[in-house]
Amino acid sequence: MISGESIICFGGEDWFYHHPHSKNHLMRRFARAGNRVLFVNSISMGLPALTHKDLLPRIARKLRSYLRFMRETEEGIAVVSPPTVPFFGNALARALNRFLLEAQVGAIARRRGLRAPILWIAIPTAAEMIGRFDESLVIYQVSDRYDANTMDHATDPAKIRRLHDRAIELADIVFYSGRKLFAEAEHGREKSYLLEQAVDFDHFAQVTNGRVEIAPEIARIPRPRLGYFGAIDPWLIDQELIRLAARVRPSWHWVFIGNRARGIEIEGLPNVHFLPPVSYEALPRYAAGFDVCVLPWDIENIWTSYGSAIKVREYLATGLPVVISPLPEYEPMADVLRIARSRDEFIRLVDEALSERDPAARRARQRAVASGTWDARAEWVSDLIEEALARRREARAGPCFKPRLERDSSSSR
Repeated sequence: MISGESIICFGGEDWFYHHPHSKNHLMRRFARAGNRVLFVNSISMGLPALTHKDLLPRIARKLRSYLRFMRETEEGIAVVSPPTVPFFGNALARALNRFLLEAQVGAIARRRGLRAPILWIAIPTAAEMIGRFDESLVIYQVSDRYDANTMDHATDPAKIRRLHDRAIELADIVFYSGRKLFAEAEHGREKSYLLEQAVDFDHFAQVTNGRVEIAPEIARIPRPRLGYFGAIDPWLIDQELIRLAARVRPSWHWVFIGNRARGIEIEGLPNVHFLPPVSYEALPRYAAGFDVCVLPWDIENIWTSYGSAIKVREYLATGLPVVISPLPEYEPMADVLRIARSRDEFIRLVDEALSERDPAARRARQRAVASGTWDARAEWVSDLIEEALARRREARAGPCFKPRLERDSSSSR
């Protein structure tokens, strides 16, 4: 593992608000290995439209994040929420943001002794920070089809696409977090890699070892329980599927755990239960009460179809049966997943999962993800970083000088 390096990571998420993401997992491991890490909470890609139902809650959430400004994690990571202007389609606003971010993040980096940092950006709007921190290496992590996300912000997709292309052009390493994203990459293929999602295997495998007490909020819900944790947005969850299931399988109880956006229309159904977000540490106690883990995503939304949902690997690590909507990311794991191609098939596969009694199926699911841990991913990424740093050092050194003896003999001719 790399050690003694400095890393500035511009994440696409908020460290404290969102379910732990790939950047969270990787940066924790880099910090534990002896690297100085500064994580910048999402600078966003712009505000949603004025008509967006979650506009005010999102502004309030961001203001709360600004009030934290900087916190330090138990690993020593400095997590900072620098105030910015949430407009990226305007050249003047972008210039102001460059000034604000360079001043705030740069001051913290200097105060914490970060020198020649590795700059890791995971949101296209951070592309304008490349070259501003005397960085030793630039890494761009592509986690989504950014220009297809018109639900969360009103910035022109063409502007997002230009920032994305610029980040690819200037990066030394480009990581793609999904198979579909990687397959469709047109530029920078020679420096691009598929960075698959991973799992804290031991953390979730404890669900089926019999030593985890089911959370009381779950235990009081009737069985069978179909469990989901993560973002709950009206454009993400297939609400028509939930309505159909409520009619044809009224005894099923759907349990959604996470941040719920406004606009969800299935709240009134008697067999649908929404629980607030719980800590990452507590998640196994909630999953232990599930009968089937589900991912009922609306894949007709183009942005959703590029998803690589870490939770699917976490579901598999529990050993519980898993039924998901079809995602290109998980087609190679169809032997341990039940992948529904239609709403009717989703219901049929849940029926099948509820009837499963074979312990070998549980072991197969856990075996499929047991070696794909975040520790293993961090080691692999570390190797790539070391190779890229070595190439950079060689390039800066310039052409090699000939040995003195050879130089002297050639000059005498």
